[in-house]
Amino acid sequence: MDKKTIIFNCGSELFRSKGFKDTNISDIAKMAGIAVGTFYNYYPSKEKLFFEIYRKENETLKKRIVESLDMNQDPVALVRSLVEQNIHAMNSNKILKEWYNRELFRELEHYYEEVGGEDDSIRSLYTGLFKKWRAEGKIRTDIDDELLPTFFESLAYIDSHKEEIGIQHFPQVVQYLAEFIMKGLTDFQK
Repeated sequence: MDKKTIIFNCGSELFRSKGFKDTNISDIAKMAGIAVGTFYNYYPSKEKLFFEIYRKENETLKKRIVESLDMNQDPVALVRSLVEQNIHAMNSNKILKEWYNRELFRELEHYYEEVGGEDDSIRSLYTGLFKKWRAEGKIRTDIDDELLPTFFESLAYIDSHKEEIGIQHFPQVVQYLAEFIMKGLTDFQK
């Protein structure tokens, strides 16, 4: 294995176990069996390494979700399941959970803009589904394409307030909100 791959794998393991904030470059270098200076030959910062790892985690999550769903099922049922799986993954994976870290989130957005290329995020999955459903006449046409996925992204932020909502109600609240959003987007013809 080359050094960059070793650094990536060690960083991934440490970010997964300790989180972004509690992982430092010296921990990564030590685990990788390299000097701290060698780390900088491959990554300019801890953030850049994290962003690459985050992108890979997000891509893996998207693939797993896509493989588990019937993409031709009813849009309401499909999105309800998609939201449930996404929130579960974000809560059980410290790397994906960093999406809630507002400072890091802004940097993640800049990183995605900077690297460009194919977007393997969950947002791109929602966007693709909405375009498909719009073309099939299954959802409203009066809502901007960019606004549609934000309805579901907002559900992930509700998770950070589940104590205020009531932890005993939280899973059902998110499921119902996903259902209500989709019904609002699909019941316009009835």
